[in-house]
Amino acid sequence: MLATASAYSAPKTVLVLGDSLSAEYGLARGSGWTQLLQQRLQQNKVEARVINSSISGDTTIGGKNRLPALLQKNQPDIVLIELGSNDALRGLQLNATEQNLQAMIDMAQQARARVLLVGMQIPPNYGADYTRRFSAMFESLAKRNKAALVPFFMEGIAADLSLFQADRIHPNEQAQGKLLDNVWPHLKPLVGVK
Repeated sequence: MLATASAYSAPKTVLVLGDSLSAEYGLARGSGWTQLLQQRLQQNKVEARVINSSISGDTTIGGKNRLPALLQKNQPDIVLIELGSNDALRGLQLNATEQNLQAMIDMAQQARARVLLVGMQIPPNYGADYTRRFSAMFESLAKRNKAALVPFFMEGIAADLSLFQADRIHPNEQAQGKLLDNVWPHLKPLVGVK
């Protein structure tokens, strides 16, 4: 019976490669959006396992360096890449960030995983040009690689201080469901939910 099941209905593995926004920074364990994603998949009767390999403070170079071992160990069907914000906070060169994201997309696709890139925006600390180019980079990468894209991870959150922890950088527990709602429409087709 199982042998005749289509590959599409086989259990899926979703690897989340992110930074503090996905690593439950400042939150009670198990209350972050990735844990809520696991619950939503179960509610939608999707056989899938979410592996959260996010590390607070991680940059795109860190993600690029960690990804080969994670791909080999977990053999994910979907790789969700939520990285880049820490590069921008440190004022790193955008072309280096873009090259690192491209390398991760290449690795994931070579491992036959589908990619969901999570778009971010930043405050204009480094000038309007850097800010504009940073947010446009995600859309450009997604188009070029035919990857799925969450246009802006913090949509509906960024302007509401009540949804942030005291540092005004990290979303609080109340915001986690909204983060998931921003990801879900773009992840749904990848896991076979209509």
